Amino acid sequence: MTNLATLSPFREKLLNLFYRLAVSGALPVSWFRDVDPATVEKAKKTGKLKLEIVSHCWRYGHFLNYQLSSLVNHRTDKLDITMTVFHVADDEKVVPVLDYFGRMEVPGVTWNWQPLSREQLFRRGIGRNLAAKNTDADWIWFTDADIIFHQDCLDTLADLLQGRDDGLVHPRIGLGTSLLAEDDEILERGKQGPNLLEIPLDQFHPYGGPRPKAKGPHQITHGDIARACGYCDAIKYYQTPAERWMKTYEDRAFRWLIGTHGTPLDIPNVCQIRHIVKGRYKKDSWWTKVRKFIRKSQDS
Repeated sequence: MTNLATLSPFREKLLNLFYRLAVSGALPVSWFRDVDPATVEKAKKTGKLKLEIVSHCWRYGHFLNYQLSSLVNHRTDKLDITMTVFHVADDEKVVPVLDYFGRMEVPGVTWNWQPLSREQLFRRGIGRNLAAKNTDADWIWFTDADIIFHQDCLDTLADLLQGRDDGLVHPRIGLGTSLLAEDDEILERGKQGPNLLEIPLDQFHPYGGPRPKAKGPHQITHGDIARACGYCDAIKYYQTPAERWMKTYEDRAFRWLIGTHGTPLDIPNVCQIRHIVKGRYKKDSWWTKVRKFIRKSQDS
């Protein structure tokens, strides 16, 4: 069980800097892992595969509404899917969405809601590591709540994973909405309460160019690697609860530890709801205003 003690601000900054430097190549990776991924025997499974999808959701119930809807609206018969959502038990924006979909029986989909303390949720590596070490899936997709698995996405993924033993794969191209304002109709629909929702595919467009790395919400990991190595399991810092939502530098550390940036695959219609305002930050704060300006500038 993860220790619930958090770090002082000084130690947080110091350890964050240290591990970012280490991951950049300043120190040998062998110092920071208990299992060499090169020694892990990876099965080349075929047939109907098991896929676990892992999301974290803090105050983003409107995005989660769309994500879970996509597993219903675009259900596949080619995969047995476990949809795992880490959340906080008293999050009034998320729990009603989980309750709504949890009562829904979808062939081939198992809902798996996993409550954490707020401090544990705020360090995304904690939940991802718990899922990695305990999964029984052939593949595990670490994602975020603003990702939608649109038409043909999961069917094609099932075909592409047949007989593969890559440690990590990812979509070559991602699709996204335009950068949505807080009062955009798409976001407002998501906020109206749990429901089966859909965003037409023509609202999503390629952005960012071909992806050379399996970043953030696009990390699809071989189950044997996940069980053996966890998600930054050997680095205590990335398994330590936090007082606030932490930027996800552990994603880069994870790729460093398992020794690969991932293999790009032509998985279609992996869609992201792109948005200006980050719901996990304090509304109208100075930092929120700065973030809105930066995101608008990057999208122009």
